[in-house]
Amino acid sequence: MASLAPKFSFTPSPICTLSYKTSDLLHNSAFGIRKPHSHKFLVFNRINVGGDSGNGVREMERRALKRVRAGPNLSDAQKLAISQLPPKMTNRCKALMKEIICFSTENGSVPRMLAAWVRSTKPQRADWLAVLKELERLNHYLYFEIVEYALTEESFEANIRDYTKIIHGYAKQDRLGEAERALEAMKSRGLMCDQVTLTALVHMYSKAGNLKMAEDTFEEMKLLGVLLDKRSYGSIVMAYIRAGKLTSAESSLREMEARQIYAPREVYKALLRAYSMLGDSQGSQRVFDAIQIAGIIPDAKVCGLLINAYVASGKTREARIAFENMRKSDLEPNDKCTALVLAAYEKENRLKEALDLLIELERDNVMLGKESSSLLVQWFRRLGVVEEVEHELRSAGVDRSSFQPDPYSFESGCIE
Repeated sequence: MASLAPKFSFTPSPICTLSYKTSDLLHNSAFGIRKPHSHKFLVFNRINVGGDSGNGVREMERRALKRVRAGPNLSDAQKLAISQLPPKMTNRCKALMKEIICFSTENGSVPRMLAAWVRSTKPQRADWLAVLKELERLNHYLYFEIVEYALTEESFEANIRDYTKIIHGYAKQDRLGEAERALEAMKSRGLMCDQVTLTALVHMYSKAGNLKMAEDTFEEMKLLGVLLDKRSYGSIVMAYIRAGKLTSAESSLREMEARQIYAPREVYKALLRAYSMLGDSQGSQRVFDAIQIAGIIPDAKVCGLLINAYVASGKTREARIAFENMRKSDLEPNDKCTALVLAAYEKENRLKEALDLLIELERDNVMLGKESSSLLVQWFRRLGVVEEVEHELRSAGVDRSSFQPDPYSFESGCIE
């Protein structure tokens, strides 16, 4: 079995080492630390810059209120958003939120608007967080731009968690370039990657299908000696699955088990599905066994993937055994499982066994679905035994309504 990842050099990886262009990043990057400028800004050119922050807030409130009352351009959505601002939000935060809600590129820019707010109200970290939380709740289109600006402000007091959050946010939207830019900005501030940040990066590269970067980041975690949890391992396993390296994915799962760490159910299921679609019954059985070792109870869908692997590989006997074991475990088979085992009977022309199964399912009050019914009708028509089967089932007391829906009529021999 292949090892988890290729051997790596002890040369420091570029993932978490500081860039030699730190000073350039600090001054040129959008994330570089900014200090308020003394010139006037277009958006808030009437704010009392020289006064205390309270005067600035009151002036901003007056401007926002005037815009709401006199602005026929305000949409109903904007008016509703303003009316639904949290009652406990401070005045300085409300003032900024109203400006953001009513913002238009025709009237100014986001950096100037935020710089003026910082100059006039002297916000603290709590104020920034309150505004960002509300923007995130509203799913506002300016959220990321405002977060990026906040990270450059001394009053925000940015820490590694703030950078991790924006990296993760960009990764969820598949904005890999912006996420990497945020990572570089974080390193330029002298903030070192930790377990949470590195796990977010592995997940990001895994989702983007960039196996090499996912592997490099995961190996970096090992070099730094950070904690490897089920999310870290789960991300690298998914990266291997997406790249089609199922042996490496399985090797990672075994490494996890050796450390008494077990991946989420979705990870095991993804690997089982990959093996099943390839018709690899041995790989499917190994993963199925690993699922139970991890304390996860298989459901009908998981059992269906195992049955499919056996049917696809031509091992119909094993498919029938897996189906029977499923029923013995008091798991009600879904339509897919039933159709698969019926297909296995059809391959071996075992009509009697198929009819016996139908009778057993009827007694257990299991109704056949569309896929199973379609398969049976086509099989019986091909054999020319429609009337005989109808008679056999009627004699066994099988209700024809169990074949769902009724368009699968044996008399008509047609399928809608």
